Amino acid sequence: MPYPHPVPAGASVTGQHALNALYQHRLVSTGQLHRLITPQHTRSEYLRRQLQSLRTDGLVECVNRRRHGQSELLWWLTAAGAEAVEATGLLAKRPYRMSPQAAAGPLQEHTLATVETGLAFVTHAARLGHECGPLDWSPEIAHYYRCDDRPGEELSLIPDAVLHYVHTQADRRTLLTFFLEVDRTQMTVGRLAHKLHAYAAYHAYTPQPANRAARHHSRPQPTWRSRYPLYPRILLVLTGATPARLQRRIHDLRSLAAADPHLATTGIKAGATTLDQLRDQGPFAPIVTPVLGSATPTDIWLTATTPAATAA
Repeated sequence: MPYPHPVPAGASVTGQHALNALYQHRLVSTGQLHRLITPQHTRSEYLRRQLQSLRTDGLVECVNRRRHGQSELLWWLTAAGAEAVEATGLLAKRPYRMSPQAAAGPLQEHTLATVETGLAFVTHAARLGHECGPLDWSPEIAHYYRCDDRPGEELSLIPDAVLHYVHTQADRRTLLTFFLEVDRTQMTVGRLAHKLHAYAAYHAYTPQPANRAARHHSRPQPTWRSRYPLYPRILLVLTGATPARLQRRIHDLRSLAAADPHLATTGIKAGATTLDQLRDQGPFAPIVTPVLGSATPTDIWLTATTPAATAA
């Protein structure tokens, strides 16, 4: 694992990796944890023993999830578990705390689908010799901006996750950053299109200096440049319906995006795929349909050729 760090008293190294993953991703199934932190083991018995030990120590809790006639445990951190992770100083502190009610509530499936999306990148990165690990995506990071549509109001754009991926080829390393939006067909296509509009507004937002003299002498930069070397690609990952319905949904989203004049002028890169395609074929297969322009499927580069830049 690429994350050496101190461990809380009583927790094994595998247990600490599990604590970190649960702190970062909030709610994760046993199977997902196995693929994230112990993929070298054929079976998950060792991980299960570590999780039960953490539960005995009061650091984690679980709830049973039944789906398609099968049951699986879903894990989250207790308050004591979150404090143990924060004491290591490895991860940025997050105020969110999972509860038994939230773990069994309506956001359960969306949270697990977001983890599954990140897992697809981790799995294929390991297969391809690239770099993307269990902590390389962060859910629901707020990005604040203002736009002309609602003057004077501070707005927040909250992607389902921001994911970092290092593509390696020979001695060239390219950092790819993605805004991930996971759609389980629970919202209308119109709301998805509105989220794309928000991404365009965030891309365009350039805060102005407070006084006229400062405006004259400074060259304001878009607010996103304080976080990213290049604007992240937007990847919409669809699931929760038949492949045919998901493809119709992508077609409808493209139609709405084409009708938004603000989107066409930003130059942002956005594409849509399905979770099954991402999981089965990987991010560098031609599985992504661009939201704007040509409908010809491409990969997550969302360009005709692989760029040679060191950050993209």
